[in-house]
Amino acid sequence: MSWPIQRVDLGVVDYEQAAQDMQIWVAQRRGGLAGDRLFLLSHPPVITYGPRTSLADLPVEATAIPTVPVDRGGYATYHGPGQLVGYLVINIRDRGVADIVRWLEHGLTEGLAQLGFTTVRRDTPKGSPSLVGVWTPDHRKLCSIGMRIRGGVTSHGFAININPEITAFHQFTACGLRDVTMTSLREIAEEQGTPVPTDGQVRDAVSAALGAS
Repeated sequence: MSWPIQRVDLGVVDYEQAAQDMQIWVAQRRGGLAGDRLFLLSHPPVITYGPRTSLADLPVEATAIPTVPVDRGGYATYHGPGQLVGYLVINIRDRGVADIVRWLEHGLTEGLAQLGFTTVRRDTPKGSPSLVGVWTPDHRKLCSIGMRIRGGVTSHGFAININPEITAFHQFTACGLRDVTMTSLREIAEEQGTPVPTDGQVRDAVSAALGAS
């Protein structure tokens, strides 16, 4: 799958503001007022969760991190400083795309490979919790993916842990996986003895791999 996607770089955006903006971006795409776009940004600390999330997966006690319901696929996840979030607003109705999520997984693994990190996508065994995302070969989760497709247009997207506060993931059940270990590019880089990529480097690598410019 390859077509022009416009890259839009943003800074730190409050999650609820981004959710409102995303509705506008989707309406613009459906109305033909804008082309396909990839929005890159980060959020202040927030735990978001999709409609299928069990209440048992959310923090059991009051936490300083806000918890916000969202209209995407996937379960609970954390967003915060040190994480790159990408929102894809693209029209797939006429693209013949069988699996936009798999395309995204492959694109992210390709982009991370350009930065010197080996990652994999995983198939989900029948009857098992979803393994959508990008993982290390030893099955630590590095990137979360949660998308929505309505009217042939995608929204939401992915989150890559560059150097976030990993302990934030310990306050709830991340991605509906009770035994998941979340990791970051910082942790992997330290294990490899390589430099930690900057936010800008990750943005460039992922954008190139997804065909966004």
